[in-house]
Order: sequence, then structure tokens, then C-alpha cells
Amino acid sequence: QVQLVESGGGLVQAGGSLRLSCAASGRTFSSYAMGWFRQAPGKEREPVAYITWNAGIKYFADSVKGRFTISRDNAKNTVYLQMDSLKPEDTAVYYCAARTRGGSWYTDSSYDYWGQGTQVTVSS
Repeated sequence: QVQLVESGGGLVQAGGSLRLSCAASGRTFSSYAMGWFRQAPGKEREPVAYITWNAGIKYFADSVKGRFTISRDNAKNTVYLQMDSLKPEDTAVYYCAARTRGGSWYTDSSYDYWGQGTQVTVSS
């Protein structure tokens, strides 16, 4: 069992930056691949970024490529999402998720555990 807790959300102006953190409980964090998803009001949840257990592979949604980076610190049981050059369309609740299964990284049903989310609001 893994519990995930996101933090770092908030209100920022367009062009600004935020760093989200996702802290995981349990001793097996390093065996999980981690994803970040987001859901804007009235929209479906969408994938944002993904990182394998050893950070050897990373994926990003086209909408955030070049602006967001994902990293992890297995010693701290934490995964990060650095968000730069933020746009109003990045406004959403951001969720982290963990999985040990394979499958498409952008398919939310392939993840076993989810956090409660953290709100990111980007003002224009």
C-alpha cells in the first residue's frame, strides 16, 4: 500500500513557476513508476508527465514539453514536477499517481495509487 500526498500548488501569474511535490509513504517507493495528471474544471483528467522507478525514462504531454520537468528522489520518497513558464491553461488540480504495472503511461487506469491533488491556478 502506498499513500501519496501532493503539495506545492498555489496561485501564480502567467510566466511564473511552481514546483509540486508528491511524498509517498511506504518502503517500496523506488519500485514504482510515477505519473502526474491534471484535471481542469469541466474537463477530463489528462496526463502531464511520467518517470520510471530509476528516472531512466521520462515522458511529457505535448502541452507541457519544454516547460515542465519531472524528477524523483527515492531516498526521500518524493517525486517532483517543476513547472516553468506557466500559462492560464495550466490551471487545474494536479494529481500524482504510482504504478508497478506496464501499459501506456498516459492511461490513468494503469495506476494503482493516487493522491488527493493540489490546486494550481495561473492568472493572466
